[in-house]
Parts: sequence; structure tokens; C-alpha cells
Amino acid sequence: MAQRVLGDVINWVRTDLLTINSLIQLGLVFGAIIPAIMFGPRLKDFIQRHLQKRLPQGLPQRLAMAVATLATPIAAFLALTIFAAILEDGMGKADQFVDAAQSLLAAWIVVRLVTLAIRSPFWSKVAFYVAWPIAALDAFGVLGDVFTWMQTVSLTISPATEDRGAVELTLYDVLRAGVIFAIFMQLAGLVSGLVVNRVQETDEINPSLKALIAKIINFITPVIALVIALQLIGFNLASLAIFSGAVGLGIGLGLQKIIGNFLAGFTLLADKSIKPGDTIQIGDTFGWITEMKSRYVSIRTRDGTEHLIPNAQFIEEGVVNWSHNDKNVRCHAPFGVSYSTPDMRRVQEIAVEAALSTPRVQQTPKPVCNMMEYGDNSVNFDLRFWITDPPNGIANVRSEILFKIWEAFREENIEIPFPQRDLHIRSSDVDFMAKGPSEA
Repeated sequence: MAQRVLGDVINWVRTDLLTINSLIQLGLVFGAIIPAIMFGPRLKDFIQRHLQKRLPQGLPQRLAMAVATLATPIAAFLALTIFAAILEDGMGKADQFVDAAQSLLAAWIVVRLVTLAIRSPFWSKVAFYVAWPIAALDAFGVLGDVFTWMQTVSLTISPATEDRGAVELTLYDVLRAGVIFAIFMQLAGLVSGLVVNRVQETDEINPSLKALIAKIINFITPVIALVIALQLIGFNLASLAIFSGAVGLGIGLGLQKIIGNFLAGFTLLADKSIKPGDTIQIGDTFGWITEMKSRYVSIRTRDGTEHLIPNAQFIEEGVVNWSHNDKNVRCHAPFGVSYSTPDMRRVQEIAVEAALSTPRVQQTPKPVCNMMEYGDNSVNFDLRFWITDPPNGIANVRSEILFKIWEAFREENIEIPFPQRDLHIRSSDVDFMAKGPSEA
């Protein structure tokens, strides 16, 4: 068996490899390095000087940078393409070695382009596991046979009827649809990014409408990409009607919360109850909105953490929007003084003066200090004042005012009481009036 394989290899080397045509092809493969070295740097310089600066930010510029980085291998690929055309069309010679080198080089260029331009580990792995097998199959000349076999493996989507024939989905159709969908998804992401950036730069559109437009675009573009991919492979979308009931049931049961959050996001943007930049409080979370996604709202708190709150929670539990229509917000600073304080009017004056001396407190409307109640341990007051910048924090301005009240009370000898209790014992076995041993 081993001698037979060795004999076949030796025979292949004599008949296919050690021929004038094969040596010419191998020479052209290595000779492609010369024009690549000559024209590659010039292509790179042209892209960097004239093309890269004119492209918009994001994927177009990254793609131009990737092409510039791979300018020399691309020049080698173009040289191999020209050599293959000369051999096959001009001289009528076989070009299997040139084709194999061209396929492997193309696979390497594709993987590197995806890695440099998209910068996604997922898509890099997809390009690696797709491009290299295709290149290897093409290099050995069996790629066409594999595609023919894939067309024979099919799944019947819709049986034949009197009006139309059976609708079948082959393995080759699935591969084509996946590749086309991936390409159109990238194009859709590029187009949607450009449109969203243009919308964000428009001052005439309010932030809530900008977020709504961005959400609609990001939802529609993948659907359009999928429909185009199915149409290009000739798939009849009407045949999916038999699955509509099952899909609807699956969405209703398994995806109920996801769909609810998605629809709640559109509702929040449509009624403009909250929008990016608003200062809000939901539950114990206080901060300002940085992003409104399809499933959640991102809230950045004063300590720098990002809280991702589901959209439905805003509708179910309600939200306090400190800057919905007007950023003028009235705040409260409650405090109490001792019952022994002789002049309660002076307490009011001190509190108002403390508020007015704080930079963030508005002079108009003027702060007001009201006596609220006679508490168990103190006479309780409530200082009310207005600010216009709630995103800068509310607790910090309240703390500053309370510090000033404390300092003023110390100067005026006004006591801030603490809870006290008097204990009256009506009966006990212990004689509290008894004298100790030292007093006997």
C-alpha cells in the first residue's frame, strides 16, 4: 500500500510537477513578488494621501487603513490574476498552481482585512473558518464539486400544491444567504451609523426624537438585510406563512419580557417622558440618562457607575424626571432646634441667609423656611430653595446649606437637640435611695 502511494506521488511529480508549464507557473508565483514590492508601497502611499482622508470616520477609514497596510499582498494578488489570465487566455496553458496560490493569498487577505477593518473577534473567526476552507478546496480543484453536493442536500419548507411547486431550501442556499446577510448587515450598519450621526448633528431635532429615529433605523436595517438576502437566493417569503402561528406563540411566551421592553422603549421615546440628558430618579437610583437602547436605559450616577434599567420598569414603577420640561427644581433641607431656643424667627432668618449664600441656590424665587411641627424632641423646620442644575447633584448643595446652618447656630448658641427619654420607675425591688458602703 505504501509503495503504491509512493509510486503515485512520484508519477505525479514526473507528469505534473516536473514539466515546463509547471515550472513556468512556479516561476510566475514567485515572480509576483517583484511587482508587489514595486507597486505595493505606491498603492499604500496613494491611499494614505488621497483616499483615506476623504472617507468618513468609522468603518470606511478603517477599511482604507487595512487596504493600505495590505497594499503589497494585494499587489501580488493582482499580479497573479494577470499571470493567470495570460496563461489561460493568451497562451492556452493550464494555470492550476497560479490559481492555487491566488486562492490561498486571497483567503489570507480577506482574513486580515476583516481583522483590521471590523476589529471584531467574532467576525475574525468567521472569516478564518470560512475563507481558508474555501481557498483550500479551490486550490485542490474540488470547490465546484463541494458546491454541487451542497445543492443536493435540501430541506422541504413548503410541500407542493396545485398552485405552486414545493419550496426547498438547500445547504448551498443557506451558505449563500448567510454570506449575503453578513455583507448586507455590515453595509446596513455602515449606512445606519452615517444616518444616525447625521441626525445627532442636527440641532433642530430634540434629543427624544433623535433617540427614536436611531432606534427605528437600528431595528429596520437588519430586517431589510435579511429580506434582501432571502430574495437574492430566490427564496419565496410567502412560504413562511405556515410558521407564523408557531413564531407568534414563541414570541408571546418565550420573548414576552424582551418584546415588552422593546415596545416600552418606543413608548418612552414617543411620549417624550424621558430623553437622553434628563436627570431622573427611579427607585433608589439617581442620575442622568446617557443612552436609550432598544431594551434598556443607561443611567450614569454621581459615583460614575452605569445602571442599566429595563424600559418596562419606567412604565410599571414610574420615574421622577427632575428636568422634564424645566430644570428649575425646588429642594428641601429639614432640620430642628431645641425648645429652649428663645427666638424662632431668628432661626428662620439664619436658614434663609445660609441658602442665599450658597452659589447654586437661586435668588428668585427666594428661599423659604417654614416651621413644620412641634416634634418629640425639637421644633422642626423645612428650608425650601430652588436650583437650576439638578444634574450637578442635589445632596451636595443640601449638605453645603446644612453646614452653613450648623456654623451659624454655633455662633448664635442655638442648640440642635438629639433624642432624649426620661425613665420613670413606678415600682422595683431595688432600693435606689439606699446609701452605699462608703456613706454608711
